[in-house]
Amino acid sequence: MKAIVYQEFGTSDVLQTVEQPKPTIKEDQVLVKVKAFSINPMDWKIRKGEMTLMSGSKFPKYTGADFAGIVEDIGYSVSGIAVGDEVFGVVKNMMKEGVSAEYVAVTSSLIWKKPVDISFAQAASIPVVGTAAVTALEKMGDIHAQTNILINGATGGFGMFLLQLLKQKGANITAVTSSKGTEFAKKWGASSVIDYAKEDVLSRKATYDIVIDLSGKMGYDNAKQIMKSKALFLNPTPKPIEIPLSFIKNLFTSQKHIIVLASPSDKYTDVLLDAVRNGVDIEVNKIFPFANYKEAYQYAEQGGYIGKVVVEVN
Repeated sequence: MKAIVYQEFGTSDVLQTVEQPKPTIKEDQVLVKVKAFSINPMDWKIRKGEMTLMSGSKFPKYTGADFAGIVEDIGYSVSGIAVGDEVFGVVKNMMKEGVSAEYVAVTSSLIWKKPVDISFAQAASIPVVGTAAVTALEKMGDIHAQTNILINGATGGFGMFLLQLLKQKGANITAVTSSKGTEFAKKWGASSVIDYAKEDVLSRKATYDIVIDLSGKMGYDNAKQIMKSKALFLNPTPKPIEIPLSFIKNLFTSQKHIIVLASPSDKYTDVLLDAVRNGVDIEVNKIFPFANYKEAYQYAEQGGYIGKVVVEVN
């Protein structure tokens, strides 16, 4: 089978296609013929060597964490999944494993049946950002109509799910996005939208109960300017040093810095599948063929697109 790997940290130029045998499965695993995998910011952060404390420095490394495809084989202890099922899923250790290949062997507990009314590309877009969105909701606590929430970088994959889930809670959401993301932000549930090219959200007089920085460009220290005295700052893209530091700083301030670390499971996926059944919009901005994977990563790393970027396989 063809697989995308890299033997050193660096830009997308270090990615290369190699021939490998199909993976062999353990008794609790499923072999999936991959039809699509999505691209997440974590992919290039790991590839660039920014996450070595968690990813390690052992090569070769794969890329991609969430995928969709067709079951080709199952381990003898697997139940509830059959050969031929259309599924989507995610690797167990997103820091050290990857799905950028024609076939992938994954623990059956991290595989779910694909809803029939969404595409493989849409299904591959769900696990990582969808789980992060549900986890962020948990961190926010009690949400109601008087809760003022600012989402910075609101129309990427994470924001796409978070906006729609928050809309169900009736929250008062301000979305910061590009001009081309304005209509999507409104459709997905934003009460008001700020075009970051026309207005600096930090210069506004408005303050918020919750600020979540999906762009990774605002930071807690800047966000404090627009946070209420007992507000939360949610950070889903922390630098490794911020994880212990936030815990210590939170002991001495009422403006809390909350790290959002997500791990896909049945608990979160059930919420997401229920949202899909209720018509949640999954916007796939662009689909690249497997042969153009470098172009796909270059496009994704530039940012500024709506929803998700996906690579189609097979």
